Amino acid sequence: MNQKEILQIFQKAAALLEGHFLLSSGLHSGQYLQCALVLENPQIAQKLCRPLAENFKADKLTAVIGPAMGGIIFSYELARALGVRALFTEREAGKMCLRRGFKLLPEDKVLVAEDVITTGGSVKEVIEVVTASGATVIAVCALVDRSKGDVNFGVDFKSLIKIAAPTFRPEECPLCKKKIPLVKPGSRDSSLCSGSS
Repeated sequence: MNQKEILQIFQKAAALLEGHFLLSSGLHSGQYLQCALVLENPQIAQKLCRPLAENFKADKLTAVIGPAMGGIIFSYELARALGVRALFTEREAGKMCLRRGFKLLPEDKVLVAEDVITTGGSVKEVIEVVTASGATVIAVCALVDRSKGDVNFGVDFKSLIKIAAPTFRPEECPLCKKKIPLVKPGSRDSSLCSGSS
């Protein structure tokens, strides 16, 4: 698939949003990719993840790990394509950690997966969890890279698609100056749940 075909998949799923969004990094943007709307369809998730997984077939990985929430389905589909374990990290008292009995061993070779990478903050936290366990991070993988090349994880980094959507610090955001309502669609500390009272 080329970038145009991938974007069409996002558009068809109504997952390419326009507006004024607060990203989990704290930055603001006029565009947001809601990967959950694409990944909710298992056939499409498989279609998107299999080509990415091919990049890591020769690495003899033993696990794929992603941060909750955005990385869970994505890392699971990559793990399925690679025939390895799928794990995810969660925040406990604000700190990323392994819970639910998940364990990594020193002999594990791990792929870190996140649906969208902007600043790479969550991925860096996951890398710290993996290395603290004694396991080895082999590479990082994202469905969407919107970092504009500004992130370095110290390992190979692959993505399915690159999007150069501008981001702004809150104090410099032109959308704030236009008083366009700010929406927080991401997974970190979001209080905007449909159907909540």
